[in-house]
Amino acid sequence: MKLMEKAPAKINLALDVLYKRPDQYHEVEMVMTTVDLADRIEIEEKKQNNITIFSHNRYVPDDDRNLAYQAAALLKERFDIKQGVSIKIEKNIPVAAGLAGGSSDAAATLRGLNRLWNLGLSMDELAELGAEIGSDVSFCVYGGTALATGRGERIKHLPSPPKCWVVLAKPLRGVSTADVYKRLDLQNVKHPNIAAMIQAIETNDYQGVCNNIGNVLENVTLSLHPEVLHIKNQMKKFGADAVLMSGSGPTVFGLVEYDSRMNRVYNGLRGFCEQVHAVRMLGE
Repeated sequence: MKLMEKAPAKINLALDVLYKRPDQYHEVEMVMTTVDLADRIEIEEKKQNNITIFSHNRYVPDDDRNLAYQAAALLKERFDIKQGVSIKIEKNIPVAAGLAGGSSDAAATLRGLNRLWNLGLSMDELAELGAEIGSDVSFCVYGGTALATGRGERIKHLPSPPKCWVVLAKPLRGVSTADVYKRLDLQNVKHPNIAAMIQAIETNDYQGVCNNIGNVLENVTLSLHPEVLHIKNQMKKFGADAVLMSGSGPTVFGLVEYDSRMNRVYNGLRGFCEQVHAVRMLGE
């Protein structure tokens, strides 16, 4: 038996870090939403009792470093599954980009294997399992739009944000999330207004969303990678309504309300940046 799952990318409309916890994770508040850029996960059962990962992208690990592999291994162990599985990842989300590509692949694997192996787990139960794999996996199990708190595993669902284009641009170099968090100085950050962002989403206020985007990790990544700042400045220059780095970066996104301006931003960035996408938010 073979089945397919989509694994959408996410962006952080607002990302705040409150403090470092005793368990060495950071306490966060993040407003996240999925966008219409997705990996495709093909899952097929096999006779040999093992897990194999295939991807044409050379940056995608094919062993237990891969979060999709970890998702399959977790389900096999937890539910004593003696069936092997082959997982093929068609990678469309840039790697190490701040778009939760690996986490979304893991979430899609959890959803797919839940069906393949008839485990009967609810989305909430899958999200709990996802939290054992990575901080963004719980959100990615659900998709849509949400406030994520704790280390990212506590999810409160939100309505769809106002409709607009999202232009994504990623420089060639990836970013280490661990390195960015290590360099974060919480004594000298400007915290985004999470409550105002949630209110803007709940009242379908596009300008309010644009006014309240913010990411406390952004200045750290900008100091390490000046090319990210260049992309951000160019995106503003080409006319995006609001511009922010997603996650720990290095992907920058611009919110654009109108088609004509979206085309100007997209084409302007394509002049010097290879990985550019114009997508819609997936909403709920």
